[in-house]
Amino acid sequence: MFVSNIIIINRHFILYINLRDSRVKNLSLHPKKIVFMYDIRNIAIIAHVDHGKTTLVDKMLLAGHLFRENQQTDELILDNNELERERGITILSKNVSIKYGDTKINIIDTPGHADFGGEVERVLNMADGCLLVVDAFEGPMPQTRFVLQKALEIGLKPILVINKVDKPNCRPEEVQEEVFDLMFSLDATEEQLDFPTIYGSAKQGWMSDDWKKPSENIIPLLDAIVKHIPAPKVLEGTPQMLITSLDYSNYVGRIAVGRVHRGTIFNGKDYALCKRDGSIKRIRIKELDIFEGLGRTKVNEVNSGDICALIGIEGFEIGDTITDIDKPEPLDPIAIDEPTMSMLFTINNSPFFGQDGKYVTSRHIYERLMRELDKNLALRVEETESSDSWIVYGRGVLHLSVLIETMRREGYELQVGQPQVIIKEKHGEKHEPVEQLTINLPEEYSSKIIDVVTRRKGELLTMESKGDRMHMEFVIPSRGIIGLNNIVLTLSAGEAIMAHRFLEFQPWKGEIEKRQNGSIIAGESGNAYAYALDKLQDRGHFFIYPQTDVYAGQVVGEQNKEGDLVVNVTKSKKLTNVRASGSDDKAQLAPPVIFSLEEALEYIKDDEYVEVTPKHMRIRKILLDENDRKRASKKS
Repeated sequence: MFVSNIIIINRHFILYINLRDSRVKNLSLHPKKIVFMYDIRNIAIIAHVDHGKTTLVDKMLLAGHLFRENQQTDELILDNNELERERGITILSKNVSIKYGDTKINIIDTPGHADFGGEVERVLNMADGCLLVVDAFEGPMPQTRFVLQKALEIGLKPILVINKVDKPNCRPEEVQEEVFDLMFSLDATEEQLDFPTIYGSAKQGWMSDDWKKPSENIIPLLDAIVKHIPAPKVLEGTPQMLITSLDYSNYVGRIAVGRVHRGTIFNGKDYALCKRDGSIKRIRIKELDIFEGLGRTKVNEVNSGDICALIGIEGFEIGDTITDIDKPEPLDPIAIDEPTMSMLFTINNSPFFGQDGKYVTSRHIYERLMRELDKNLALRVEETESSDSWIVYGRGVLHLSVLIETMRREGYELQVGQPQVIIKEKHGEKHEPVEQLTINLPEEYSSKIIDVVTRRKGELLTMESKGDRMHMEFVIPSRGIIGLNNIVLTLSAGEAIMAHRFLEFQPWKGEIEKRQNGSIIAGESGNAYAYALDKLQDRGHFFIYPQTDVYAGQVVGEQNKEGDLVVNVTKSKKLTNVRASGSDDKAQLAPPVIFSLEEALEYIKDDEYVEVTPKHMRIRKILLDENDRKRASKKS
């Protein structure tokens, strides 16, 4: 026989086992029945934004010895998307695994922003427990509540990780009490309430049972995971697997990711794909992978409880079930929260269209939106009467702006309208989405902020001081949050920390005051001159630099007063023998206001578009011609 193999002879069967397979932990022998036991832990890492999830995962990867001693690694190994690195936020959930002793720990990193809640809801289905990471100073925040609620509903056992205990004025004991109260209010079971607590600093790379006694490494956390998080239940029977996530490769196309719920899935075998609509389709798995470290390893079979990736199957969606071909039994599909906001996406039809982008036609944009629907569960796309525009629904401005930014970088040109909240009719009455808004800021700015929020139909719920900072909670319509972030940051000299999460639909709160100041619009196409901008400075502030190409109908600034103002920014200084170029004072211009994409989307009025191309971002009027705008205003 082979050296690497052992032969077990029993009255009823002969079995060959490969000893090199480290995944085989235990093998129970039974006549005509073999059960493989894996020592696996599936954990999801959940937290509010910026509480240190991804940094903690990095330290766990290092503890799992995935890198050579001398290998250089970047900070935030998992945030490998360019956008994620720039913004310092996690947008897409990631699957990795580490080996700790004889245990394989599958780690799922999740986004912290409420706008990407669709990602969190999906991937929690793959876990048996979760690490709840909470900042030792801030304590539980709105998004902590949101993700924790989802985890408790599924029945996950949490381990509380109080992070950043190295911060000055941290309060770990108080934060632990707050988390307990929060879990109690979310109707956690007695078992869930009996959670272990680990303290530490992910940045400094240590975890401990006692925050006053720092350790050398994060081993106490890994020990807690092995001890407290249950191993997945091995369910026997016909195979079942719910597709909960999706990966994409340029070589093999779409890859289905999920956890094997029951039975064993084999490579190269035929299975049934049960769709949401009840239809069943025959599929064949061409390659079967499990997650090992930061990559994937090809295997021949995956048993109940492990997370795997299926390659070569087509026509699947997130929420579909892969099951036995002869006896198909679908699992319940994933329920996802509804979107709360919409935007109009349309082709770029400005005078500068096609100068920067590679994909500019309606077919290109439509196909790209359809591709995004495959993996972005919280997104909806609705066709309009026009063949070159679509209404795209999402969770918030950030959620939709990340999609726009991704498309821009891929070489698409498009135009986007003003964000609109979704209005529902209930019992003949208008209802709109309402959110819980939390603002943390220095005490001296609190009165200004309360004034701004209440003018936007916000209601103050609680107000308490934490050290020299004030913690305030409001209930506010989603409409009121659009454009609020900029105002709050301006009024608080950049000190405020603002977070919000969707609560429910409530009756319409009435009209909310919008931007009063009018736009400064370019009257002619051409190159903007410093001479012209200098003469117009007293009319408002500009969004463009001198020597920028503009077109008629483009919004180039904001007026000091109400109503739009059409100006000629392309007027140059006429030179003669008498009037030389250097005899006048040089133009001294105030620096222009440069918007980020979210700021531009929140700034525009309902008769304006944001034009997005790979190299530029412009604000324009929907109707470029001044006379057309006058006619339209008379009609309305």
